[in-house]
Amino acid sequence: MSNDAVIVDVVRTPSGRGKPGGALSTVHPADLLAGVLGELVARNDLDPALVDDVIGGCVSQVGEQSYNITRTALLSAGFPDSVPGTTIDRQCGSSQQAATFAAQGVIAGAYDVVIACGVESMSRVPLGSSLGQSAGQGEQRPDPFGSLMHERYPKGLVNQGVSAELINQEWGLSRDELDAFAARSHQLATAAADRGDFDRELLAVTTPEGVVVTADETIRAGTTVESLAGLKPAFYSERDSHRFPDLDWQITPGNSSPLTDGASATLIMSATRAEQLGLTPRARFHSFAVTGSDPLLMLTGVIPVTRRILDRAGLSIDDLDAYEVNEAFACVPLVWQRELGADLAKLNPRGGAIALGHALGSSGTRLLGTLLGELEATGGRYGLQTMCEGGGMANATIIERL
Repeated sequence: MSNDAVIVDVVRTPSGRGKPGGALSTVHPADLLAGVLGELVARNDLDPALVDDVIGGCVSQVGEQSYNITRTALLSAGFPDSVPGTTIDRQCGSSQQAATFAAQGVIAGAYDVVIACGVESMSRVPLGSSLGQSAGQGEQRPDPFGSLMHERYPKGLVNQGVSAELINQEWGLSRDELDAFAARSHQLATAAADRGDFDRELLAVTTPEGVVVTADETIRAGTTVESLAGLKPAFYSERDSHRFPDLDWQITPGNSSPLTDGASATLIMSATRAEQLGLTPRARFHSFAVTGSDPLLMLTGVIPVTRRILDRAGLSIDDLDAYEVNEAFACVPLVWQRELGADLAKLNPRGGAIALGHALGSSGTRLLGTLLGELEATGGRYGLQTMCEGGGMANATIIERL
């Protein structure tokens, strides 16, 4: 018991649309993250000097998100300067990996108290900024891969949208299926928000203009299959249409996760230290897994990583009471559910990233909070969280409600 890594609390900001004019677009990303860090220690009456480390996820670590934003945020939150912080990048799974590293550090005895967190302001640091995709006209964009990578994959690599299209083709998913799943995400998220399911995890954010943001801006209550049907494909290009002439091009802004601003954080400690501090653990980390996958079909890693973690945990898919499979695109949870034979009713039961947003570096710890809340509301014991990641990787985590 003493070596268990337990979850004491999870806090997140609302999800803001990740574009100019979005609800959180005027808030500096370091301030977004500082807000959830400060709230996490304040509402648990924890002396921040007791925190051994803060491990944060962030994907676009340039501009306002550069210079180890996790350390900047914890200092901005008023933590003592003796508290260290580090920022990691495992693409979309960055803060899920942060939570894994934090929990593994506790289990190994390296930490007693640690915070895992994440942030992404996609309105202020646009997607692709770290790849030089904001280069001006006539400027040569840097190649992130190098000659050896191109030699290994001579047919070329693709962006995640094209990867999603290739998955649709391989699994025979129709546009109607994709749009129906996207509409489901908004309907479930709307119902969850109306019930107050997110209230415990949500932290209101006050913008520099004095506007108080209390709810997820990305949920669209009126979304229907019919309203999504009129949207045009988002990732079609002449170059890729020549490379993949058989693609139907079905991925739209409606059946993809939106660009999002947000931050989230979770307080993790040993069971022994939680008891000493008079804090009640809400769950414990049960199992972890991570895997690489085909970088062309980079979103399918959630399938083998789920099989790997179930094998390690000695559990079956039917032993799990809820699963959060990140909705980067509708095809990801759909093919996961098909391949694993999972119960659709347990899949993203409060809606997923299509409705709740995908603030890249924050999504891992955001999903953790949503999963924990669902287990507590339903009395479930085991929950699975899994996340596809750029470049062909995936993380999986199983937690056990206490």
